[in-house]
Amino acid sequence: MNILVVNGPNLNMLGKREPEIYGSSSYEDLVLLMKEYSKKNDINLLLFQSNHEGEIIDFLQKHFLDFPYLVINPGAFTHYSYAIYDAIKSCQYKAVEVHISDILNREPFRKISVIKDACVAQISGKGFKGYIEAIEILRKESSSL
Repeated sequence: MNILVVNGPNLNMLGKREPEIYGSSSYEDLVLLMKEYSKKNDINLLLFQSNHEGEIIDFLQKHFLDFPYLVINPGAFTHYSYAIYDAIKSCQYKAVEVHISDILNREPFRKISVIKDACVAQISGKGFKGYIEAIEILRKESSSL
């Protein structure tokens, strides 16, 4: 199974950025967790992080034929990037949106996701474990096809 894991703006600052909200683990810790989990479960992951919307869209468009499944934490793009929404839809990804923090219990603007409807599920507030849960959702999706 081939899955893209895409992280948007400021995720590279994990461990440094608001640890009371996002925890003290780094982006490198997240990457290591994902690689270990994928190796144990025979999953081919391709991980990517960018602070730039266009780079994320280019990455999605470049890899959709070989990686039809997507775990995406769009960061702040969650709330306004119809361009990323369109990229997910046009590439026909089976996608799960993930957020480390509980976006539904934060500032009002964070409760709005324009990405959510392009995804089969949204996970929020489960820390790094949300990424593993997203992969498990996609594994179930793939077995039902």
